[in-house]
Amino acid sequence: MCGIVAYIGRKQALPILFEGLKRLEYRGYDSAGVGVLNGEVHEVHVCRSVGRVRVLEDKVEAAGGLTGTIGIAHTRWATHGGVTEANAHPHRDDSSVGHRIAIIHNGIIENYSSLKKYLEEKGHSFTSETDTEVLAHLIGELYHGDLEKAVQAALREVTGAYAIAVICAEEPDTLVVARKGSPLLVGVGNGEFIVASDSSAIVAHTTQAFTLPDFTVAKLTRDNFRTATIDDVPITAEVRELEFELAEIELGPYEHYMLKEIFEQPRSLRMTLQGRADSRTGSIVLGGIGEHARTLANAKRIVMVGQGTALHASMVGKYLMEDLAKIAAEHDFASEFRYRNPIVDFGTAVIAVSQSGETADTLAALQEAKQRGALALGVVNVVGSTIARETDAGVYLRVGPEIGVASTKAFTGQIMALAMLALFIGRRRYLSQDFVSSFISEMNAIPDRITRVLERSDSIRTATAKYVDRENWLFLGRGANYPVALEGALKLKEISYIHAEGMPAAEMKHGPIALIDKGMPVVFIATRNSQYEKVLANISEVRSRGGHVIAVATEGDEEIRSMAEEVFYVPQTIEALQPLVNVIPLQLLAYHAAVLRGKDVDKPRNLAKSVTVE
Repeated sequence: MCGIVAYIGRKQALPILFEGLKRLEYRGYDSAGVGVLNGEVHEVHVCRSVGRVRVLEDKVEAAGGLTGTIGIAHTRWATHGGVTEANAHPHRDDSSVGHRIAIIHNGIIENYSSLKKYLEEKGHSFTSETDTEVLAHLIGELYHGDLEKAVQAALREVTGAYAIAVICAEEPDTLVVARKGSPLLVGVGNGEFIVASDSSAIVAHTTQAFTLPDFTVAKLTRDNFRTATIDDVPITAEVRELEFELAEIELGPYEHYMLKEIFEQPRSLRMTLQGRADSRTGSIVLGGIGEHARTLANAKRIVMVGQGTALHASMVGKYLMEDLAKIAAEHDFASEFRYRNPIVDFGTAVIAVSQSGETADTLAALQEAKQRGALALGVVNVVGSTIARETDAGVYLRVGPEIGVASTKAFTGQIMALAMLALFIGRRRYLSQDFVSSFISEMNAIPDRITRVLERSDSIRTATAKYVDRENWLFLGRGANYPVALEGALKLKEISYIHAEGMPAAEMKHGPIALIDKGMPVVFIATRNSQYEKVLANISEVRSRGGHVIAVATEGDEEIRSMAEEVFYVPQTIEALQPLVNVIPLQLLAYHAAVLRGKDVDKPRNLAKSVTVE
């Protein structure tokens, strides 16, 4: 859940490390640290601090800087031990041997307690509460002049997840990195390597990179690298081109990444559709499905698993699968699926939905499904991510990098990808070519309809300002707009810290209506569809109890004006695709609420972009 950057080359490491840390700030963290190996004196210099990267930068500058051409840096999100400088990374081995080794680590070492007891019996003493320091001491205990072999030996004793970068004062020309379960990329430059947990920290320096498979160690020198398993079996790394350019992760004219990504959605959805949906021929082409198309078309049941925003997209996907593909479909929290005894029988396809492709719970649910014989599919954004590699087939979102912690364009990309997948299956089962052609035409019109909603951002901000001091909100919708209500509530919670609940509109009468008091903001997704009249009845119930109604409504609907204090109009589209348009005003509402309340939109407290630990 935190960030790793490491460098070995001929340039000074410190500026590259800090640049990388700043590009990873969006992932969420509470402390930071840097370690640089000065080859002239064979010593690892470490500096750590609580707070933002800029605090660490000031501290390093006050200390006179750190020189050297090999180094490691880290942003930590506390798991083992509190938010203290002592618990921040890098961690080093025992001072009794001169702090030869320094390490940064993402993930959780599950058996760290037993390892720590073993090391204490060996005479090691610890200065932090972290599992990472235990790993540093273990590598130090096993070090006998070869850092790569010491790391391999240590990892053979470890249970859990890790992405690590390790340097050693006695080997000033070597950087060793390893991975299991947590993301790690190695950027390949000219006489240099840049290692990071996210490609955004690499792309400014090189567009060539390789991903380490699980249980793999890479030994990097300035001119070469070697990859092998933790049992020292050599493997070949596949160097590939990164999928995006530096300009895509620059903020540009926008105040925040979240706002940038909200406004990118017309373009990002066109990229999702490009080359895949042809209204003239009524065909959906999904190259990532390949040889599994027949198996998928014959599936008896589809289960979509995800967490947070991805789960809400999966809930919309359930409606799409049932409506278009005529397949029994379910959605499930990945974290619950993996710990149940789920029924995965013949004909079950499990779809893992994740922006990063690294979400720990979703990955574990996918692995559980595969073990039980399910066809495993992925709907992910990051090319080469763990979920993408472990699935039998899948669909990439192609929405570009998403930096804001509160997901926006990935949500609409996931819904569009699931809609294409449902059409892909449905065409092979029941749907006519004319129906699919017509549906694709509606899909292709969605980006322009979203653009029309985005033009109303200022009026949404004005309306939001009237209610931004209220601490309790409800979001209500029916059918496929119920998950949109959940997503709207989640966005408001994530970045403005306002308590909000989303639920089916009909469920309100079964208890939550007791919460409604005078002036309470209640957001209804009330666009014209098969349940429109039912939603109007729910609005009347809220108004009669003094609640203030904020309605997302179809353009031209004057009836609803008399029933709502605020109306956010959206263009008409077919019911199955309404969530793609209806969520946009809710994203803008949440964004403007956070800004009006003075919150850090792109770095909300306690949150990380990718949850890569359980």
